[in-house]
Amino acid sequence: MWVDPDEDPRESGQASPEGELGTLQDYLTKYRLTLLMKCEGLNAEQLARRSVPPSTMSLLGLLRHLAEGERAWRGWILPGDPPPKLHGEDDADFDGAVAEQAVINSAYADLAREQAATDAVLAEHPDLSERLGKGAIAVRDLLVHRIEEYARHCGHADLLRERIDGRVGQ
Repeated sequence: MWVDPDEDPRESGQASPEGELGTLQDYLTKYRLTLLMKCEGLNAEQLARRSVPPSTMSLLGLLRHLAEGERAWRGWILPGDPPPKLHGEDDADFDGAVAEQAVINSAYADLAREQAATDAVLAEHPDLSERLGKGAIAVRDLLVHRIEEYARHCGHADLLRERIDGRVGQ
């Protein structure tokens, strides 16, 4: 197992949350923690290691990509122009994921900041059927999309981590 079930930060030992909003937020929190767990204990080279050519995917790239995603999702629902990209156009979040401690520190800080900012915006809209932004996206859709994105990338992280050091698990 990846971590002893008694020490798994994703399990509080409490009953599952009440209601749809609490359930969605709980799933999102657990997938976020899973991604961070898959990155724990790795050095700069390992975090930046690419998967299989020609892919540029790496664990560090996933951290950067999900920070970009959080920022973009806020841009979908806030008035005005979307915020500028953190890392540039196209695949810059993956291409720029190099084995430098400053890049790694920035990736973790960016992800935490962007998650908190998106969470804060959505906290103002607890009605899951409320529609926001120019595209009139339902809060529910945005939450489910975030969960889907993290879940998909946690699957990638599983494979990337296994390739780095053979670790597999929950």
